[in-house]
Amino acid sequence: MKRPPLPLARLAARRAASTVYGLATLDSRGRVADRTAMGALGWAPGRRLDIREHAGLIIVAADQQGVFAVTKEGHLRLPAVVRQWCGLAAGDRVFLVAEPDASRLVVHPPAALDAMIARAHAAALGGDCT
Repeated sequence: MKRPPLPLARLAARRAASTVYGLATLDSRGRVADRTAMGALGWAPGRRLDIREHAGLIIVAADQQGVFAVTKEGHLRLPAVVRQWCGLAAGDRVFLVAEPDASRLVVHPPAALDAMIARAHAAALGGDCT
C-alpha cells in the first residue's frame, strides 16, 4: 500500500523591513555599545539625539536640537535619569531595535522584554504563561 505524500511545510514570510536587532550590556556609565545597530542607523560620533521614555521603552531619535549625542567612540550613552525611568543598572542587558528608515533606536529594558515575551508565549502556547 502506497502512502500519501506528506503535506508541504508553510514557509515563513520574507522580511521586508530594514530593522536591525542587537543585544548589548549597559556599562557603569550608561553606555550601550552595539556597532551593528549604530552602523545601521549611520549615526556618527557627535550626532545629536533626543532620548525619551514611552510605555517602558527608551526611544532614541536623531534630532538636530537634541541635548544628547553619540559618544566619540560611537556609543549611545543613556543618561542617569533615563536609566532610572526604566530601572536599568550597570550590567543589565538591553534589546536594541534599530529602525534606519525612521532614524530611530528603540531600547527594550529587561522588564519590557519580560512582559513582551510573556504575552507572546501566552498567545502562542495558550493561556497565561506568567
